[in-house]
Amino acid sequence: MKGKVLILLTILVMAVNLGAQILEPVKWQFSSNKISDTEYELVFTASIENKWHLYSQDIPMAPPATTFTFEESDDFELLGPVTEESKVIEEFDPNFDMVLKYFSFEAVFKQKVKLLSEGAVVTGSLNFMCCDDTKCLPPTDVDYRFELGNSPVSALTEVDEEDGAVLASADILGQKASLWGFFILSFLGGLIAILTPCVFPMIPMTISFFMKDGEDKKKGKMQALLYGFSIIAIYTFIGSVLAVVAGPNIANFLSTHWLPNVLFFLIFVIFAFSFFGMFEIVMPSWAVNKSDEGADKGGFMGPVFMALTLVLVSFSCTGPIVGTILVESAGGAVIKPIVGMFGFSLAFALPFTFFAFFPSLLQGLPKSGGWLNSVKVVLGFLELALGLKFLSIADQTYHWGILDREVYLAIWIVIFFLLGVYLLGKIKFVHDSDVPFVSVPRLMLAIFTFSFVVYMIPGMWGAPLKALSGYIPPQSTHDFDLHNVIRENVKAYAGSGGGAEVNEVCEPPKYRDFLHLPHGLEGYFDYDQAIKCSKEQNKPLFIDFTGHGCVNCREMEANVWSDPQVLKRLREDYIVLALYVDDKTKLPEVEWITSEYDGKMKKTIGKKYADFQITKFTVNAQPFYVLMDANGGVLTQPRAYDLDVDAFVKFLDKGVENYKAGKTVFKIKQGI
Repeated sequence: MKGKVLILLTILVMAVNLGAQILEPVKWQFSSNKISDTEYELVFTASIENKWHLYSQDIPMAPPATTFTFEESDDFELLGPVTEESKVIEEFDPNFDMVLKYFSFEAVFKQKVKLLSEGAVVTGSLNFMCCDDTKCLPPTDVDYRFELGNSPVSALTEVDEEDGAVLASADILGQKASLWGFFILSFLGGLIAILTPCVFPMIPMTISFFMKDGEDKKKGKMQALLYGFSIIAIYTFIGSVLAVVAGPNIANFLSTHWLPNVLFFLIFVIFAFSFFGMFEIVMPSWAVNKSDEGADKGGFMGPVFMALTLVLVSFSCTGPIVGTILVESAGGAVIKPIVGMFGFSLAFALPFTFFAFFPSLLQGLPKSGGWLNSVKVVLGFLELALGLKFLSIADQTYHWGILDREVYLAIWIVIFFLLGVYLLGKIKFVHDSDVPFVSVPRLMLAIFTFSFVVYMIPGMWGAPLKALSGYIPPQSTHDFDLHNVIRENVKAYAGSGGGAEVNEVCEPPKYRDFLHLPHGLEGYFDYDQAIKCSKEQNKPLFIDFTGHGCVNCREMEANVWSDPQVLKRLREDYIVLALYVDDKTKLPEVEWITSEYDGKMKKTIGKKYADFQITKFTVNAQPFYVLMDANGGVLTQPRAYDLDVDAFVKFLDKGVENYKAGKTVFKIKQGI
């Protein structure tokens, strides 16, 4: 039950993340002008952001030209082709290495139609592609609808590019609409991020810090406000500044580097021991005295420190949202990332500020022993279990091998078994009161806890445990996996002429000693090797941008990749390439690259492929799936986190279909 709740929360977070990472440099508005009683002029206006350009209808086939498709109808007829009314720029395009025609800032297209009946509805779609000097977005389809004759003249509409629908609009909102939408998405992301496993346990820390006996109420409220403002200031100001100075890799550092993750693990362990009653976390007496002396002068460093701790610890769960905002900032945008960081941090700070502002809501509960202490002990068990995730991320990223899957599961099984025993009153901590009988709520919690323990036990022998796939180490780290033993026997049988199909690679993959694909898939972890094999076997590439610390990557592998239909296609139709964007393994000097994005030298596997994803696809969130041919042609729109198996199967089938037909939606420059 607990695992399914965590999965639901992760899905919600990713839904917001995906909305936050959508770039919309082109906005379309549609209007109609009446020429006569039977003739109208349809106007298609594209507002193009600075540094971006929209391609003309008159270009070679290399990049997709802007095209208009009208649905046939007996109610009207087209008078001539679609005309281009804006100034066309004809210059060399570095993305496609040729001279092309395109529009900057604004493009206006017009189509004349003749009405054959009193009222006519003109519907259709347009397809366009936009690029800047270093990258292109995938071609986008936009539907349009004009009601002519009986409808008001020059009715203006604006397009919501996320779903292609045409929405009625009284005015052109332009950039303001984009900023408001980005703010709302970021705000929702902040609310949902509170429920993630590395943020939610921080709430009791907030409560315990602000629940001080004898504290002046006015001073306490001021501290609570300072705490909330500090969270917003740290995220908005420092985050945006770091985005410009350090680029998007700062979020990757905080979420994957061993130092912050080990520190976060230790913080969770320390607070768990505090909740168990081993010691009480208090500020040093000299600091308390100093704070009291400066109270009237605004000397409140405690809330600021607590806010900084919360922000740092939360990066492991808020990284995808924050990382996307940092990409926008490092790419040259200034206002948008600040708006996004403010919206995210505002929502993120609200509940913490609320609990800090009104700790008296909980002061009626016993302060030692009784119900409140039981809650603290339960939270202590949870923090001890959830804190392991941080240590696991560092362990996987640096290949220490100290917290493999079965070790991690063994610790969780013991922790939650002891939690169940505690709920039954069989274990007593220092501040606990006697439990003369077990109440119904405690019994129900104990039943859920022991059920969770029973669910985890088969995982010790390799059971998938799909409900926990994003929160425990990957299956490949398991020493004794019955599924893998059976799989290896099947391979051996196939190799001896048994007839079973074996998925083979062209040459031994680099890094196979410490990087692995799930479900026995064979593939590569090096881009150049995969390209070479793709040409040799005449198969398209399935590129998986993933990470050791990526919760949603593990969920996709456990719930989508494991489906027989998906596995069959990955084995038979594709060369699988997994690019780990957070691996810390240092590359040989000859493989170091200088980033086209930020100009910095990339010396590790993770930095090299994180830069590859940002440079080629303008996205730094994982998982991210790309279907591509060996020449850099992307076969269909890339996909991100989505647990819809049928949609993923269609995605794979579309890639094969376009590969055989020689179709691509856009092309990236070869090489890294």
